[in-house]
Amino acid sequence: MTSRMKKSSIDKDILYEDNHLLILNKQPSAIVQGDKTGDEPLSETLKEYLKVRYEKPGNVFLGVVHRLDRPVSGALIFAKTSKALTRLNAMLQRGEIRKTYWAVVKNPPPEPEAHLTGYLRRNEEKNKTFVFARPADNTQKAELIYKLIGSSESYHLLEVNLLTGRHHQIRAQLSDIGCPIKGDLKYGYPRSNPGGSIHLHARTLEFVHPVSKTKIRIDADPPREPLWDHFTDQQKSGKNQAE
Repeated sequence: MTSRMKKSSIDKDILYEDNHLLILNKQPSAIVQGDKTGDEPLSETLKEYLKVRYEKPGNVFLGVVHRLDRPVSGALIFAKTSKALTRLNAMLQRGEIRKTYWAVVKNPPPEPEAHLTGYLRRNEEKNKTFVFARPADNTQKAELIYKLIGSSESYHLLEVNLLTGRHHQIRAQLSDIGCPIKGDLKYGYPRSNPGGSIHLHARTLEFVHPVSKTKIRIDADPPREPLWDHFTDQQKSGKNQAE
């Protein structure tokens, strides 16, 4: 892939950029950092994009602030300076970056809105997280709030606010209440999606800019496909069949 092709393919997914930050609408199947597959990660694609766009000689700095699982889409922050990376990492630790997700599930949740607390244990060999009701060996406390915000004839849209950031947290905790995410075979959904995506999308990021101190809110549209289009249109029109 040439530099010109990389620039044109990634440019349409950039939601925000200034001297310190770059926020991307990650597409499903893209990986944030390199893994055993050997596929080019977004971190490298974006470095090449910045090098070409700004005609930068030598190496380009780009820090990964947080990650999204490969089958997940949505808003993702990268730092273009070491100052921004250090400050954003500290903000993440303090819970000062608010992340809101959309998740499409087949089964309606037990309650239309709830605060879920569980204790998660990651199995490295299976690359899977298991939920426990009480603290156990090698578990981490995990909390999220979900709200049912939309429904179709066959599916339901949940808005999820993460209060902690654990491995596969949303996927594991929603599965634990009987609501595996559409396409998520690993956590109990019976069928895969085309291309291996799952219907989990990082919809909104809200935080104070680490350098300018201005308030930032970024909304990322889900991938264009019929079910996501239905729920996106439903939310934009203000209609909610679940009400």
